[in-house]
Amino acid sequence: MATRSRNPAPPVAPALVTGLNEAESRIYHAVFESVMNQRLTPGTKLPEQALSDLFGVHRAVVRKVLQRLAHDRIVDLRPNRGAVVAVPSAQETRQIFEARRLLEAAIMPLAAARITKAELAALRRQLREEHAALHTNDQPAWARLASSFHMRLAEIAGNEVLQRYLHELISRCSLIVALYEPPGNAACEHDEHARIVDHIEKGELGKASRLMDEHLLDLERRLSLDRPQSEKSLGQMLGLT
Repeated sequence: MATRSRNPAPPVAPALVTGLNEAESRIYHAVFESVMNQRLTPGTKLPEQALSDLFGVHRAVVRKVLQRLAHDRIVDLRPNRGAVVAVPSAQETRQIFEARRLLEAAIMPLAAARITKAELAALRRQLREEHAALHTNDQPAWARLASSFHMRLAEIAGNEVLQRYLHELISRCSLIVALYEPPGNAACEHDEHARIVDHIEKGELGKASRLMDEHLLDLERRLSLDRPQSEKSLGQMLGLT
């Protein structure tokens, strides 16, 4: 085990989305968080005029935000039909999870070889925060910490290219999970995270790698790709009314 010391702070979502002003960021976060909290279901229409009225802004502002959400693959922009919440296909879902399993399999031995005692302690602290958020039903905080666990391993691995690719894949997986995870399920099992850290600390790389692969396979297996459309209004789904 390496002896270097590094204890990076966990990532925090910025108040302003890069390239968007305060009003635009507010709309972006409202849509993004409503998708992640499963209030906005796959295929839900996001009409420019309705969003303009709800947020009290010009349609040009809404159009810019929708373009950014489309760039981040949260929504789809369909010619002559407007914007809808993204609907990843079953094939796309399989390909994304397959790519993520392969990428994390490459990250695991790099992280295990470089991890320090300080970083193990930091991971343990993060797991305690994750556990607390899970058991206080703070779903947004828990989801952020659960995804951050995987990114922390990538940071420890020390390969910025792998880290960048994993960040994109985790974002896409988070969207898929938010859209298709049945209510009441834990998308990323806390106990499995803790066991992975246990294996890394003991130098049991094979066990850690196999558990990580099974962990991601279980996450994919629990998805339900046929969730019904909500009958709530767009304002209710966005948490505005």
